Amino acid sequence: MPLPPLRPARRRMAALASLVRAVPAMTILMPSLLLGNLLQMASIVTLPFSMRLFRAINRTIAAAWWGGCVHLARWLHGVKVCVTGDALPAGENAVVMVNHQSMSDIPVILDVASLNGRLGDLKWYVKDILKYVPGIGWGMIFLDCLFIKRDWTEDRDKIARVFRRIVKGRVPVWIVSFLEGTRMRPHKLLRSQEYARSRGLPVFEHVLVPRTKGFAATLEGLGGHAHAVYDFTIGYEEAVPSLSQWAFGYVRTVHVHIRRTPVAELPVGSEALAAWVVEQYGQKDRRLDRYYRTGEMAQ
Repeated sequence: MPLPPLRPARRRMAALASLVRAVPAMTILMPSLLLGNLLQMASIVTLPFSMRLFRAINRTIAAAWWGGCVHLARWLHGVKVCVTGDALPAGENAVVMVNHQSMSDIPVILDVASLNGRLGDLKWYVKDILKYVPGIGWGMIFLDCLFIKRDWTEDRDKIARVFRRIVKGRVPVWIVSFLEGTRMRPHKLLRSQEYARSRGLPVFEHVLVPRTKGFAATLEGLGGHAHAVYDFTIGYEEAVPSLSQWAFGYVRTVHVHIRRTPVAELPVGSEALAAWVVEQYGQKDRRLDRYYRTGEMAQ
């Protein structure tokens, strides 16, 4: 939902103040993003000699640019991401599943990754068309991100090839997946609830029914390379912001609760694993319900 409207005078003042803060940030971030693309393309010359060096260069570029986004949000707008829940071991490879409400979820995840020193290790499931977009899309090509068309017959082999490269290269990873498959919207929630009732699944109020097939394929493709699953639950104060509202400084505080489950403790078998994922989203739903009622994210 959009943020609550301000009175006209306050709205004009807030918009002007946000513009003053945001314009300098954009003049820094956009040129530096394209510069990063140029450096990434230049890194191709290292491929015949060292894949490890190629990945290290691109990891550094990604960490630097994403880190700039995080620090500008903190410095310019005073954004504070409050993290509760399980501590995350240093250097652990993980699959990260996150509830998806807005594009603003992405800078929130960047902030959590920054706090844990893992910005350069992020790998994202993203729409295939994004790889044609200069800047972020081009940059992700160099990071072994997973470009998907949401057609499992087309995506399966592509995903498997990426995971083989990651495992063979022993690449440090946080693989981020929005298992709901799309951003939360009222009409999408209604469709999800209808689907849940038709399949005898729990009916959620704050999350959509997760898609479990890709999650199972991720764990299978990574094999023993992934050590844990991180379950991030994001809750915004006041209301869920758009990405532009985030960029213009309307967001001050975000809450993220983390649950860590070792891969060794996951159930065995596709049906059992799918049921486990649905139960995790049930816990997300209850956690968000409590957060919206009480303001408390942690139990």
